[in-house]
Amino acid sequence: MLYSDLAHWWPLFSPPEHYADEAADLLPTLLSAPAHRPQMLLELGAGGGSLAFHLKRAFQLTLTDISPAMLAVSRQVNPECEHAVGDMRTLDLGRQFDLVLIHDAIMYMTDPPSVQAALATAYRHCAPGGAVVIVPDVVKETFTPKTVTGGEDGPDGRGLRYLEWVWDPDPGDDTYEVFFAFVLREADGSLRVEHDRHRFGLFARNAWLEWLQEAGFEPTVRTDPWGRDVFTGTKAR
Repeated sequence: MLYSDLAHWWPLFSPPEHYADEAADLLPTLLSAPAHRPQMLLELGAGGGSLAFHLKRAFQLTLTDISPAMLAVSRQVNPECEHAVGDMRTLDLGRQFDLVLIHDAIMYMTDPPSVQAALATAYRHCAPGGAVVIVPDVVKETFTPKTVTGGEDGPDGRGLRYLEWVWDPDPGDDTYEVFFAFVLREADGSLRVEHDRHRFGLFARNAWLEWLQEAGFEPTVRTDPWGRDVFTGTKAR
């Protein structure tokens, strides 16, 4: 629901201004990861384009996502960027890029074969000497249950508030769940409540490093200021 029926609410849920600090932290990694000065970047799972809004100043972007509704939002935010609908596990654009970026959309890969398929897509689209950068929300070593609240008011009179409940119903498996509750205020003041449930993959740090290596990349990992693992994989020339 969040990425289809509620996609037009995305700018009030996760707007570009929320990503300014993260983009500033990612930019040095993106610029230094390839063997040459990167110009063209492919983002797999770009969603509403909020992170891309900041990165397009440094790169020529191609933004892909499995949701046409989310790409419609991104086209409004990033009209100068190329957009293409596609599943990160099977996408084949028939060309290569200096960089491939997979942000938190990688969390929807809930089993090892799905992660490996996404990494194969990244490798296929990565030029020799290029790199992939992957930023999962958490790995097994950093997962903690939490509750997050937020939301924004729009210039058109609409408003959104949400509660995000992160929990792991079965610590013995490789997934966890995120439950969203939304209170939506239309421009006429009317209110409604919606909810949505998501399942995310949860894998160990070493598993990520092994899968990157198996895909053909030379992997490294660093910790960002928010405690997340940022994985980089370089492709041989």
